[in-house]
Amino acid sequence: MKNKFLNVALFLLLMIPCCIYAQDNLSALIPMPNKVTSDSDMVLVLENQVNCYIETDSLEFELNTLSSIFNKRFGINVKRSTESSKSVVQLLIDKSLKTKEHYQLSVNEKRLVIKGATSAAVFYGLMTLDQILAGDICATKQKTIASVEIDDCPRFDYRALMLDPARNFLPIDDIKFYIDQMVKYKFNVLQLHLTDDHGWSIWIESHPSLAGARFYTKKDIQELVDYAAMRHVQVIPEVDMPGHTVFLLSKYPNLACIHQRQTEKIIGKTGHMMLCAGNEEVYAVMDDIIGEVAKMFKSPLIHLGGDEADIPKNWAQCDLCRTLMEKRKYTKPSQLMIPFFENILGSVRKYGKKPILWLELNNVYPPADDYLFLYPQDVTLVNWREGMTPTGLDFSAKKGHNVIMAPSEYTYFDYPQYKGELPEYNNWGMPITTLERAYKLDPGYGRPLEAQKHIWGVMGPLWGEAIIDINRATYMTYPRAFALAEAGWTQMDNRGWESFKKRVLPNITELMKTGVSVRVPNG
Repeated sequence: MKNKFLNVALFLLLMIPCCIYAQDNLSALIPMPNKVTSDSDMVLVLENQVNCYIETDSLEFELNTLSSIFNKRFGINVKRSTESSKSVVQLLIDKSLKTKEHYQLSVNEKRLVIKGATSAAVFYGLMTLDQILAGDICATKQKTIASVEIDDCPRFDYRALMLDPARNFLPIDDIKFYIDQMVKYKFNVLQLHLTDDHGWSIWIESHPSLAGARFYTKKDIQELVDYAAMRHVQVIPEVDMPGHTVFLLSKYPNLACIHQRQTEKIIGKTGHMMLCAGNEEVYAVMDDIIGEVAKMFKSPLIHLGGDEADIPKNWAQCDLCRTLMEKRKYTKPSQLMIPFFENILGSVRKYGKKPILWLELNNVYPPADDYLFLYPQDVTLVNWREGMTPTGLDFSAKKGHNVIMAPSEYTYFDYPQYKGELPEYNNWGMPITTLERAYKLDPGYGRPLEAQKHIWGVMGPLWGEAIIDINRATYMTYPRAFALAEAGWTQMDNRGWESFKKRVLPNITELMKTGVSVRVPNG
């Protein structure tokens, strides 16, 4: 019996170094960095208090982030130091790095160093460090970090998610919570779809009657924008037009086409109404709105919709619109999009912003042979229609428009994740978008690199008809946003489904531990 206990004790002693050295510190990395070298035979051993050197006060938030990570993973305190040589951890700005989000992370037996071209890049290095520790449970219990060298920068600069508080309002604190999750996976843009047929979720001082039952004040927006900026996220507002405007038209019926002005507008049921292209009052009101929204948001970009306009039921039947067609010598009502957006984009430029629109082709189903109308050159387009995005990508390359890739069959997170998923509200036959399907997205669709230069990045929209609260929002977002994060950050040569599957589970666990509602994959 004595020998048996000795054998058990010997086994446990042997297991301790195994736990320290036989580590898998890459097992939770999402998105996968583009260059990683790991050496688990060498470790950095941490004391109960760690000194961290930052060379500039602009990294104060990153220092606090490091402190939170070390406290969570190790129970260790971090103290700022003014002497780099005596600091176990260093957070540095290195302007020689090639792009603004380029970072390098180095761990050896003496020191942990994260260098970034900007504070945002250093922050992304910290997000990678946190995932290294999440995948290295044995090491964190021993207060060690295995040696690793990472040299990483994103494939695309623009990596976005989208929330839709126009349909179901989300309080500011809930959106902050959403931002807290998305930055873990290096998303850097949050688009807010603020207006639609169902509601208007932002206060406009010059037109107060537009505000719905719940809305964001200017103070709310300022608070949110500042919170996001600290975490290197820009918040882009979307004010949808000329369609998706029933709520606006219920307040200002004279902005509708003449034959639609007296039509009953039932919020949540009435659809397919548009702002009148031939009514000058429309442009005056929209100038007020764009001016106020432009002041509230720091982002240089503003999204103006431009999608799903039911032109045959509106402009084609309106006397004012037909008069404008005759004046412009147009042969198709869809050409009225040209003067409509000439006016709207004039306001956008006047207030110092750059426009984004949803990309629409001249047919909503294949085949299509051109844009719906001639987009001005300074418009960035979101390429989204299922099955049509390769065509849209070709046109945008040919015509010289920057494009954001959001092909609905891969990136629309309101689509069900499996058959029969609830709630089924507004399920008009959406395709099932599994995690594996989401992962198959290549934003460049295999085109030569020269034909991908105009691609800004990716976006995952979450339309809000069935998103009743933040729990539902995160449940529909994760884990599919993991796939989008990797599509936006990681080069195709460094991606792989089998590797990704293994890296998903630790991140699912991490989110659940922090109270995030997620859909656990079961196949």
